[in-house]
Amino acid sequence: MPFEPFALERWQSRYEHTVGINLSESGVHPLRVRDLLEPDDVDSLLEQSLEYTQTNGTIALRERIATLYQGATPTDILVTNGGSEANFVSCWKLIAPGDEVVSIQPNYMQIPGLARAFGATVREVWLRAEPSRWTLDLDAVRAAVTDRTRLIAVCNPNNPTGSRLSEADVTELCDIAATRGCWVLADEIYRGAELDGRMAPTAWGRYDRVLITAGVSKAYGLPGLRIGWVAGPSDIIDDLWARRDYTSIATGAISDLLARAALEPARRDLLLQRTRRILQQNQETVAAWVSRQPNLHQIPPEAGGVTLVGYSGSRDSTALAEAIRVEHDLLVVPGAHFGLDYHFRLGIGGKSSPLSIGLERLGQAIAAQT
Repeated sequence: MPFEPFALERWQSRYEHTVGINLSESGVHPLRVRDLLEPDDVDSLLEQSLEYTQTNGTIALRERIATLYQGATPTDILVTNGGSEANFVSCWKLIAPGDEVVSIQPNYMQIPGLARAFGATVREVWLRAEPSRWTLDLDAVRAAVTDRTRLIAVCNPNNPTGSRLSEADVTELCDIAATRGCWVLADEIYRGAELDGRMAPTAWGRYDRVLITAGVSKAYGLPGLRIGWVAGPSDIIDDLWARRDYTSIATGAISDLLARAALEPARRDLLLQRTRRILQQNQETVAAWVSRQPNLHQIPPEAGGVTLVGYSGSRDSTALAEAIRVEHDLLVVPGAHFGLDYHFRLGIGGKSSPLSIGLERLGQAIAAQT
C-alpha cells in the first residue's frame, strides 16, 4: 500500500525554519545542553564515547523510564528515535491488511496514515466540542469497535485540542477494548504538560493489551534528542525491538546520556514545572487575544503545547494558512491537517514575545482574509 503524504509534517518541515515567526510548534521552547546539565555533569558528556548504544536503550535509561509506569521493569521498555518511531514499530507489529483501527479524532495523524498504509480501515470517533472542554463519546467508541478491530488509537493529552481524558474515560476505553480483545495504543507524549499540574491518567496497567508511546520532545522541551519509547508487555516489546533492528537500530549515545539526565527524578520535576509555567503564561495571552477577536473561538487547552482556534469565514484553513505565511511571514497549522477545517492549531509553548507579535499579525490576517 502507498504511504499517503503526511501533510502536517511536510508543511512544518518545509516552512518552520524560513518564516519570521513560527507558531506551528507543538512542544515547549527547547532547552540548551547547558540548561539541562549541572556543571559537574559536563565532564561526563565530554567523556561519552560516540559508540553504538545498546539497541533497545541502555539499561540505565530504561530503568528511569520504567519508573514512570507503576510496576514496569526495563524489559517492558523499548527506547526509540522519537515518539514517531515508537508509533511506527507499534503499528508495524499490530496492524495487518483487513484489520480495522478505531482512531479517536482529532489526532496527530501519523497512526491513521500508517494504519491505511498497512492495509487497515480506519474508523474515526470524534471528540465533541463542548462549550468549555472537549469530551469523548464512549458510546460512539463502543459502536465503532467490531470483531475486526485490531486497536484503538488515542492521544492523551490530545494533539491538537489540548484536551485531557478523565480517569473514567481511560478505564472505559480499555474496558471496551477488552470486550473485543483488541489493543489500546495510547500516545501519551504530552503527559506531564498539564496546565493545572494534575497529571493526565495513563492507560498503563488498566488492561493487558496496552502499548504506551511517549518521549522527551514535548513535555520536556528536548525534541532535538529524538528520544522516545514504547512501554508494554515484555514479549511484545521484544517483537518491537526485532522490528527496530530493521529501522534505526539504535539511538545516539549523547541523546541517551542526556535523556537519562532529564529523567532523573528531581530534574524531571524541574523540567515539568518549567513546562507548566510557560504554558500557563502563554495560554493567558492567547485567551486574552481570542476575547478581542470577534470571529474567533477557543476551547481552553488542559494540557500540551498546542491549542485549536476556530474561526468564522469562507476561506478554508489550508488557503488561509498559506496566505498568512506568504503575506505575514507567520506559520500556523491549518486545521485541515487534522480533518477539522475552519480551525488552526497554535503552539503555546514558545517564547512570550514572538507569541504576542505573532498573534497581532494573525489577528490582522484573519480580519483581512476571512
